[in-house]
Amino acid sequence: MSGAVRICMWSGPRNISTAMMRSFENRPDCAVSDEPFYAAYLAETGLDHPMRDEVLASQPTDWRTVAAGLAGPPPGGAAVWYQKHMTHHMLDGFGLDWADGAVNAFLIRDPARVLASYVVKRGEVALADIGVERQRDLFEREADRLGAPPPVVEGRDVLADPAGTLGRLCAALGIAFDPAMLAWPAGPRDSDGVWAPAWYDAVERSTGFGPPPDETAPPALSDDLRRIADAARGHYERLAAFRL
Repeated sequence: MSGAVRICMWSGPRNISTAMMRSFENRPDCAVSDEPFYAAYLAETGLDHPMRDEVLASQPTDWRTVAAGLAGPPPGGAAVWYQKHMTHHMLDGFGLDWADGAVNAFLIRDPARVLASYVVKRGEVALADIGVERQRDLFEREADRLGAPPPVVEGRDVLADPAGTLGRLCAALGIAFDPAMLAWPAGPRDSDGVWAPAWYDAVERSTGFGPPPDETAPPALSDDLRRIADAARGHYERLAAFRL
């Protein structure tokens, strides 16, 4: 691998993962990759997601090909390579050795709030869809490898204090904080996944991190969603104990 700083940011859906990608891409030294295992995940599972055919056509569908690319030269020879990964895309049969050459970090959000947002975009959801259990697995793997907890950042902390939280995150990642991370031009990016029209409407209108949401009251969830949130909570709280 080259001397570039590779960052694997492991998130579940309906967090601020795309805004975080925008933030890093606005650094002049940084290239980004948007959910590179998405097509491989869809091909392996057969799941019907929005724009499934377009996703399958846009990326390699063999996880080994994806992993080899992520271990290769960074796009454009960038000094920092930010890779936005969805934890649920990393199926049990997908190898992880390629990630050992990266700084692995974890972006978390309360699972009840993830679920409340997720069902707006997709009518049905299972525990595996929000990636919290897999995120815990990946966190424990990296903590065991390092002998210390890897960086964890909470989405609402970024929204409440972007400069302070990103400053702590950059320090944990081994890179300098750049104020350019705090604002970006509105609109789509060539680096966005082909699925952007189905998911990125809000971030395409954004020019920076929005205000933190009002989280004084718990979200209203159906009984089925509440059971999923309860099943996810222990995994989320394990990571939240180490948030920056």
